[in-house]
Amino acid sequence: MSKIKTRPFDVANYLQTEADITEYLSQVLEDGDPAELAAALGDIAKVRGIAKLAKDTGLSRESLYKSLSGERVPSTDTLFKVMRAMGFKLTVQPVAPV
Repeated sequence: MSKIKTRPFDVANYLQTEADITEYLSQVLEDGDPAELAAALGDIAKVRGIAKLAKDTGLSRESLYKSLSGERVPSTDTLFKVMRAMGFKLTVQPVAPV
């Protein structure tokens, strides 16, 4: 019997269009988890290029890798710098009544 080789799932392999990226980020924001947001921004940075993001934010690549790993919650300053550099903005909507 042949063995099946698998590799870890990486969402970055499926973020092929700007619409994919926007929908992914929108879904992540639904949960309100800052570490998950940081990880999602890290996934998007992999697709778009971490070197360009470092240049656009003024943060080092190493700092970005750590901040966007999802293992810790980066500062709000870092999150906003990254989002602005990626061309995103946050908007607020009321939560629908439950």
